[in-house]
Amino acid sequence: MNTSSSSQPATPKSGSLTLHVSWLMLAKTIAFAFNVALPMLLVRRLDKTQFGVYRQLFLIIGTSVTVLPLGFAMSAWYFLPREPDRQQETVWNILIYNTVLGSLACGAFLLWPGLLDLIFGQHGLTGYSPLIGVVTLLWIVSQALEIIPIAHGEMKLASVMIMSVQLTRTAIYLAAVIGFGSVRALVWAAVVQGCLQTGVLWWYLQSRFGNFWRRFDGSLMRSQLSYAVPLGLAGILYTVQTDLHSYFVSHRLGPEVYAIYSMGTMDVPLMTTLQEATNAVLIPRVSYLQLIDDTREIVLLLARATRKLAAVYFPAYALLAVVAPDLISFFFTRSYLPSVPVFRINLTLLLLTVLLQDPLFRAYRSQRYFLIRLRVVLSVLLVAGLYFGTSLFGPVGAISAVVLITAAERIVTAIRFGRILGVGRRDIVLLVDIGKLALAAAASGLVTEGVRLLLRDTKPLLVLIVCGTVFSLVYLCMVLLAGVLTPEEKGLVRRKIAVLLLQA
Repeated sequence: MNTSSSSQPATPKSGSLTLHVSWLMLAKTIAFAFNVALPMLLVRRLDKTQFGVYRQLFLIIGTSVTVLPLGFAMSAWYFLPREPDRQQETVWNILIYNTVLGSLACGAFLLWPGLLDLIFGQHGLTGYSPLIGVVTLLWIVSQALEIIPIAHGEMKLASVMIMSVQLTRTAIYLAAVIGFGSVRALVWAAVVQGCLQTGVLWWYLQSRFGNFWRRFDGSLMRSQLSYAVPLGLAGILYTVQTDLHSYFVSHRLGPEVYAIYSMGTMDVPLMTTLQEATNAVLIPRVSYLQLIDDTREIVLLLARATRKLAAVYFPAYALLAVVAPDLISFFFTRSYLPSVPVFRINLTLLLLTVLLQDPLFRAYRSQRYFLIRLRVVLSVLLVAGLYFGTSLFGPVGAISAVVLITAAERIVTAIRFGRILGVGRRDIVLLVDIGKLALAAAASGLVTEGVRLLLRDTKPLLVLIVCGTVFSLVYLCMVLLAGVLTPEEKGLVRRKIAVLLLQA
């Protein structure tokens, strides 16, 4: 527990961006390895209608957990480093707030069990409402489990916790689907997991912040609300952009079509993990730099982060677009091949993700109202796009509307913050490596597509292995020839190759 009485902001703990992101990436990569078996098993144990219902129920849980707390737990990223003498009060306020909001959400599902039928436009979901309410309560309360340790600067511990949570979640879910093979069993598994997460969160808070539950601070609560609510409202509008299309397709086209659509719009797990880990590290750093008014360092920091994201996201987009049919067939069986067009369009979001915005909006509080206004306009446009897109083009129209609106938001916010940070023509040089990475990924994708055409009628797993190997070698050669890597990065690549050769 920090008992310092200093009013100065705590400097973020030292260490490179790459190192901190690597810790979180390691944890979430291992978590992904635990989770990858779940959908593979579910599509083989549940028919498309059952799988669609499963996706619907966990869609409403995910949306509720994301939207209802208004991102209040994320205030830890702002207040823990800036208010070192009020850390107990900060975490206690978060726990109180999330418990109250989670209880209200649970009560809504208990009092109006027909809510699920209304949302998804079908009958038969009412019986799940009480369980969905309990899961929502537990998951909202425990959502700070991954946030507070990171905000407190404990990257290694946060990584261990993330791995442990995902390991237990996967084990419980797999036991439920293998033992019972029903959607209801999966929801019960989510209840058990929520109880475990809540218990671990309480243990962590007590071990780090002592008797924190005795330190309620109303004025700090108001400050946290002032910080979180505008960003939370913007978050609701962002969730409209990211989740509304799923509700449109589910409501208008039914659970079976939604089952296929959900496979096409699934997050690429490791890519999502990299984005989350990068944001988690950048938010406190950018917040601190903004506090001391070092805008130039913010520009350079974001440029370095964007370059590193592009080095992963650009090739991932190119490779996955080429091998999409084989990927879907291998993981989810050939019956889900109709999701390939949706999957390829959805991959475009990877390219847009390199335009970082969350750390900037978290640091520049005055811009949160701009974000709200922007997302209100874009949400209206999205609703219109989804209505007409779904009517005219079905699932492909829905995901296309999402990509266009997301692109508009990223471009507008990039221009906005470019002006705030004083980005000018001199900074074009910061984008040179990003352009080279894009060209390298495109060229590698073309070569890999040629190889894939030679592997027609080959088993999907073999296609994935061969194409992945070819793409990786071509991309690495292109990057080396383009002179993108720094001397330190070249040394790292040489060491990795030497290790692989020794193992071979």
